[in-house]
Amino acid sequence: MKLYQKVLKEAWKLVKPSKEQEELMKKLSKKVLILAKRKMKKHNGDAILAGSITRDTWLPDKLEFDVFLLFPERIKEKRMEELGLKIGKFIAKELKAEFKIEYAEHPYVSLNVNGLDIDIVPCYHLKNLEKIKSAVDRTPFHVKYLEKKLTKKLAKEVRLLKRFLKANGIYGAEAKVQGFSGYVCELMIIYYKSFLNFLKNVLKWEPGMIIDLEKHYSKKDYKELRKRFRDQVLILIDPIDKNRNAAAALAPKNFFKLKKIAKEFLENPTLEFFKEKEEIALKEEEYLKQLRERETEILVLKFSKPKVIDDVLYPQLRKFNERVSNILKENEFVVINKDFWVGEKEVYCVYELEVWRLPTIQKRIGPNVFDLEGSERFIEKYKNQAFALTVEKFNWVAEVERKFKHAREKLQDSLEKPLEILLAKGIPNWIAKELSKGFELKAGSEVLNWLKDFEFAKFLRKFFEKEKLC
Repeated sequence: MKLYQKVLKEAWKLVKPSKEQEELMKKLSKKVLILAKRKMKKHNGDAILAGSITRDTWLPDKLEFDVFLLFPERIKEKRMEELGLKIGKFIAKELKAEFKIEYAEHPYVSLNVNGLDIDIVPCYHLKNLEKIKSAVDRTPFHVKYLEKKLTKKLAKEVRLLKRFLKANGIYGAEAKVQGFSGYVCELMIIYYKSFLNFLKNVLKWEPGMIIDLEKHYSKKDYKELRKRFRDQVLILIDPIDKNRNAAAALAPKNFFKLKKIAKEFLENPTLEFFKEKEEIALKEEEYLKQLRERETEILVLKFSKPKVIDDVLYPQLRKFNERVSNILKENEFVVINKDFWVGEKEVYCVYELEVWRLPTIQKRIGPNVFDLEGSERFIEKYKNQAFALTVEKFNWVAEVERKFKHAREKLQDSLEKPLEILLAKGIPNWIAKELSKGFELKAGSEVLNWLKDFEFAKFLRKFFEKEKLC
């Protein structure tokens, strides 16, 4: 236990904000809240601070807070959004800050002041959640719940947990990460009381684990809950909304990654678990070595990054990669690994193929010889184009030339289409729009030129050198 405490004492130094940071957060949040409240008073509304700033669980490496504009229920949604943007722009002007309009369930203003990110988010001021119109309407209820439950001592444990998860790439519920949100981290510490106790209990977790802090359900309901939240590896019943799984964003891979790093830390606690790992770019000779040793082929598709938020882009890219895999599979090409990397301006989709080259000849099995009409149609279709047209047992068989002998040819042909055809093929809309404007497709050693993009080269190393999760 002494070793754990020694490491956590050192880890605390990494998560404890400086006095200057605390002063900046306190001063700026107070100023923004006063401005927001003043404006909201004119609309019979209110404003509150939201996010980790209200619980003192924020991390010093990312200074941010949210201000929620609470509008009366009687105001129409469109009007609420207009006023929200107007007030957000007013606050940006008062602070002499640059701003941009972001889009979630409602558009909102996001601004930056001295390196500190501030989101001005409109929502409805509800008495209860029965009339909830969007996810942001829950936030004021989350704030109240956590203010009651999260003590200063627990807040310190939350910061350790957040840093631990962030250093290992699984902090954040956004589509890009599919990990643990700050809210989930706070609920976990409220439930397990400490960072160490949380890790010890994680070792006992199995997929479908249910945590219900407010005991909304009895254990006899758990079977039905697992059906309702099917395919969700961790079910954390939201204390303020029993119909919501607060941990729904967690990907199975990250569930098992947490179990792995929890076990490793408990067996050998070191400060390294709280430090982000340095990523090393894959070198050209290493890439060629991977191709030789794995005896597979790599296809890389590159196109311009769609101008859409990550929470829309990443799910579409995952869907797109599945669609590409199926297109190739339908033509007998076998994809064994697929992933994507999003840069500032480009997207790279990477496919590793077990089968990427096929023979010139392809056998087509036709109808039974007793099917006279079917036989006539089959013969008419292939008599002038088949290398061979014969009967095997009771079926007509044609040996024809394969249209696509290499996976690259098939993929190029499938994606080099107008927008409407790409959409009809099941390509997600934002991806289809960019592909219709043009793309590049490279195979094998041709990819070497793209390794000059070091961030992509770092991604490729992770693509080949996957983590062992057990």
